[in-house]
Amino acid sequence: MITGGLKNKIDAVWNAFWAGGISNPIEVIEQITYLLFIKGLDDIHTREENKANTLGRPMERRVFPEGKDGIGAGGGIAFEEMRWSRLKNKDPKTMFDLVAEHVFPFLRTMAEEGTAHATHMKGARFTIPTPALLARVVDLLAEIPMEDRDTKGDLYEYMLSKIATAGQNGQFRTPRHIIALMVEMTAPTPQDVICDPACGTAGFLVAAGEYLRDNHPNLFHDQVLNAHFNNSMFHGFDFDSTMLRIGTMNMTLHGVDNPDIRYKDSLSQDHAGDEDRYSLVLANPPFAGSLDYESTAKDLLSIVKTKKTELLFMALFLKLLKPGGRAAVIVPDGVLFGSSTAHKAIRKMLVEDHRLDGIVKLPSGVFRPYAGVSTAIVLFTKTNSGGTDQVWFYDCQADGLSLDDKRNLLLSEDKLGPNAALDEGEHAKNNLPDVAARWQQREGAERDRTRTDQSFCVPKSDIVKADYDLSINRYKLVVHEAADHRPPKEIIAELKTLEQEIADGLAELEMML
Repeated sequence: MITGGLKNKIDAVWNAFWAGGISNPIEVIEQITYLLFIKGLDDIHTREENKANTLGRPMERRVFPEGKDGIGAGGGIAFEEMRWSRLKNKDPKTMFDLVAEHVFPFLRTMAEEGTAHATHMKGARFTIPTPALLARVVDLLAEIPMEDRDTKGDLYEYMLSKIATAGQNGQFRTPRHIIALMVEMTAPTPQDVICDPACGTAGFLVAAGEYLRDNHPNLFHDQVLNAHFNNSMFHGFDFDSTMLRIGTMNMTLHGVDNPDIRYKDSLSQDHAGDEDRYSLVLANPPFAGSLDYESTAKDLLSIVKTKKTELLFMALFLKLLKPGGRAAVIVPDGVLFGSSTAHKAIRKMLVEDHRLDGIVKLPSGVFRPYAGVSTAIVLFTKTNSGGTDQVWFYDCQADGLSLDDKRNLLLSEDKLGPNAALDEGEHAKNNLPDVAARWQQREGAERDRTRTDQSFCVPKSDIVKADYDLSINRYKLVVHEAADHRPPKEIIAELKTLEQEIADGLAELEMML
């Protein structure tokens, strides 16, 4: 968690961007991302220099080539002059010209081919408007101890949190504590291959990586598992080039060397090479949209014929998962009870052909202020052979924040999320720790709970009888409080007394008149 002082510095830079004419928060983060990337390149080059000096031999890998870039008079400038450690000490005007005219062309054509960074930096554009603003941002980043993975990761997360306050851009960010809950419930392992096919800023992948660091720290002592973590565990798709850059940087700043974050229109492109590949899918895809059949991937239409994006994404998850793979995904409530043929088909498929594990109904205000749609987390395992026995339901009514457009904290920040230690009475403000704890008991004590409780299990047979309706309200029983009825004679006596009091009052009034 970053300090208030650091937050204030970031807020000041953010305000400077707005004052300088850059009002789109995505663009602000994109420009900061480029600068962080430039700094990261210099760090890599410095490590290689130190390694070469220690071993007394030439550098094996030069990020910044020897010689000049060939741009401008005199054959350009030396690549060495583009390094962050040189840039940050220049006067604002010199720094600005150097970044605009030399560093960004270098970023677009740099020699680190094959990496996610090189792929996504090809479209890099420098849009910081003034030398003063550039110098201010560089000074801020230079003061931050970026060698600390936690600090630089938290810094970037704090910047990304500002997207959620930006109205129409909020669709790129799922609340961090909801992501943490889904990761906690799926419990990633060091052997998992994890995918988010609508990754945005890569929040789910980052959270999965942090979960592994916290719960499986020894994986970094195993050469094979360490290589898997850094090169082949994390996969994200998006069709927004800006999101790809931001997502890649988010992963890198959280300590993943070479994540597979790539361009892919998940619903329009066929999935050769990705089908049956992943052991864990975590996602909150865009929904409530519609595609034409002609623009939809044929391998998805073969699973469920529909134009609705929320159903096509469910088909996609099944396509991407390998047998035995599991998923935790957010869907709009309509997926759970929609009456169309396609809605019923996808639900029947989850129940009959695979193993539907659980449904967590989320509070309707979780995605406010930019979306008020009711949603749920669906948890399932791809089996291709059925296996649904009992489906666990949880009616989550509070997530630690107010459910209006303000989304104010109801508890302190350390009491958000699924791992918070809550005092007695705080459950009513944050259900997430209870969700995580009861999920672990879904094959044990949860089977004995009644349908009047906040969580309970429903046999597959009941779901089949309900025509595969997965709405929690279809199965939850509401306890009506018994009215406190008094004996009729007592009520009649009271009415007679009241009647007499009224008559006496009228008589008294008549005498006064």
